Amino acid sequence: METVFVGPSPRIAVSVEGQGTLVLFLHGIRGHRGHWTRQLAAFAKAGYRAAAWDARGYGDSQDYEAPLQFDHFTGDVLRVAEHLKAAKFHLVGLSMGGRIARNVALRSPQRLLSLTLVSSTPGFDAMSTDEVARFLTERKNSAPHLMGKLLGSRAQAGSFDELLEGLGKLRERSYIKTLEASVAQDRGAPVEQIRTPTLVVAGNEDRVYPPALARQLAERIPGAGLVMMPGVGHLPNIEQPDLFNRTVLDFIRKHNQETVS
Repeated sequence: METVFVGPSPRIAVSVEGQGTLVLFLHGIRGHRGHWTRQLAAFAKAGYRAAAWDARGYGDSQDYEAPLQFDHFTGDVLRVAEHLKAAKFHLVGLSMGGRIARNVALRSPQRLLSLTLVSSTPGFDAMSTDEVARFLTERKNSAPHLMGKLLGSRAQAGSFDELLEGLGKLRERSYIKTLEASVAQDRGAPVEQIRTPTLVVAGNEDRVYPPALARQLAERIPGAGLVMMPGVGHLPNIEQPDLFNRTVLDFIRKHNQETVS
């Protein structure tokens, strides 16, 4: 595995492993690229060029001074793909990463071979006032018992420790800016307009974005598939990585034909 840095400022750190068609993984609002380590190894072994970023202000990526516009993330994804010389690629996003990924699908559908939305939502208008309030409260509080609520009953051993380790990489100022921009700006996307082959993945014990949101999201995207992972909470790739990898690999293999622009 190698780490590359994508400019210009803010510089984006990306872990890359393997050769083949690019599969780019986007982490959640408290995450970092290390949360995709098991995916990078598995997808590289399966014949793909697997990559995971640290979003601007996260992990080893540069911070930024101005207030965040949520759409900045969309441009960042596209410049990572350009740097990796991927005319077309598969995009996998978890939670916030899923919200970024569906924005890429709406803005630049010609660039995507497939779209996998994991534990995500079409925007905060899809949640009740109480759900949004709970989302904000729990994300502004990093107490261990609240972190544990992210996991389902079948999370593999070590999942909780991995979450706590990730908190040490979180930059509070960037995190709060991302949280505020998400709730204020990412209200409701016209997901009915997505034409990229799409798979929605969720855990049936997700207490961040209730499973009903995943079902509604899949119903609204034309032709989208839905996989509900039993005993899994908000982080399927960490809690049940082998099942998650098989599920997503089976999907993207069906949509791996690059066309010449």
